[in-house]
Amino acid sequence: MPIATTLNEQLQRYAIAFEYHSHSHSPSSARIAEAAQVPGHLLAKSVVLKRQDDSYLMMVLPADHRVQLGQLHRLLGETVGLATEAEVRAIFTDCDPGALVPTGSAYGLKTLIDRHLLAESEVYIESGDHQNLLRLPGAEFRRLMAGAEQVDASRHL
Repeated sequence: MPIATTLNEQLQRYAIAFEYHSHSHSPSSARIAEAAQVPGHLLAKSVVLKRQDDSYLMMVLPADHRVQLGQLHRLLGETVGLATEAEVRAIFTDCDPGALVPTGSAYGLKTLIDRHLLAESEVYIESGDHQNLLRLPGAEFRRLMAGAEQVDASRHL
């Protein structure tokens, strides 16, 4: 059961407890939640955003939510947009395309996290491929994401 090298190093560094949760190959967060039989509000999805200065940041939010760019613009005091697939692949070289892990800081990205995820008793995260999730107790997920800035910038689909 592969885990992206960068994520694995961070899990080991912080001694994060987790369990593997395999599922059939699925290309998107919504389909992963369905295939893995995980409620969308418990699956963390990662979205890479491009800033005006051409740097990037990551937003981690529940899979059943959508980033509210207007709200992010107000919170950040700048305009951000979605990074292209090519830009994301260039940053997350140890992840399958579209299977981003939520640990943006390990890739040098400022990371924002939606407050909804931090209240959960357990959270599932991508492992870096399209067939495996990691289930983390809520306390472990909060430790993993301790450096992320908490925001309210998403809306339920």
